[in-house]
Amino acid sequence: MTIVILGAFLDYLIGDPWGWLHPVQVMGWGISFLQKTILKYFEGKLIRKVLGIFVGCFIILGSGFISWIIIFFCNQINFYLSLIVQGVMLASCFAGKSLIRAGKDVLQPLTEENLLVARQKLSLYVGRDTENLSEKEVYRAILETIAENTTDGVTAPLFYALLGVFIPVIGCVPMAIAYKASSTLDSMIGYKKEPYIDIGWFSAKVEDILTWFPCRLTVLTLAMMSGKPFYHLQQCRQDAKKDPSPNSGWSEAIYASILEVQLGGKNTYQGEIKFKPLLGKPIKSISIDIIEKSFWLTRACFLWWLGIATWIFYFPLLANYW
Repeated sequence: MTIVILGAFLDYLIGDPWGWLHPVQVMGWGISFLQKTILKYFEGKLIRKVLGIFVGCFIILGSGFISWIIIFFCNQINFYLSLIVQGVMLASCFAGKSLIRAGKDVLQPLTEENLLVARQKLSLYVGRDTENLSEKEVYRAILETIAENTTDGVTAPLFYALLGVFIPVIGCVPMAIAYKASSTLDSMIGYKKEPYIDIGWFSAKVEDILTWFPCRLTVLTLAMMSGKPFYHLQQCRQDAKKDPSPNSGWSEAIYASILEVQLGGKNTYQGEIKFKPLLGKPIKSISIDIIEKSFWLTRACFLWWLGIATWIFYFPLLANYW
């Protein structure tokens, strides 16, 4: 549990420094190499589907196993070295600092009424076209990014790290790294379009399954924090099923309900217009204050989980001591 607390502290303190080698980069190199190899040498749908299973299993299990091996050898060298390495590796799985930093990075030029720079900065973090977005659309894009990525970038990695605490044979770091590998696979090849539809179907399905419970737990936690859990859960349930994704719709819907705003609508990706389902009621307009509150919700949810897990882990030890 100490390692999880250390990882959370390091993420809060420094996040992901620019220029540092990140585990996700290494995963990305492996995924890219396997993807290009399969697309180059294999053309049949069935063989690509089978190889897609191999890629998913290899990257997820391999990433977890490699991190376990690194920790094993660090333990042989020095306890404190192992502690630091594990803390840094785990911090790289938590995207809380990076997510909020990205949101603030786009908000800053908006406070100076510089929409052009805000669009340019937003393009670094989202897949949609940003060149012609209005100020309101930029606000919506920021909030949707925070709402969607809170689960797969913040709370789900924490969930699997905490699960690893109570499965000491595996450990918190390999569990979190394995989940991060699943998330990276989904973001790189988990698309329902060519040429990814066959090699990425397995990775997309696995990520959906692994994220399902942490997502619902995130929704429940945020609803409890709001002070009106039953109302927001009902609103979230009504809206979330409009979204074809089994998880992102829930994550966005609970933020929309609590913040009393509406998310979704028209987005453009590489010139192609797509409509996302409308989530929430437009009681309030999305503003800097609303986005700042979304930052608080993300941080508070993370700290709730960390605090509760710490109490569960250490309470028996304290009870025996006293």
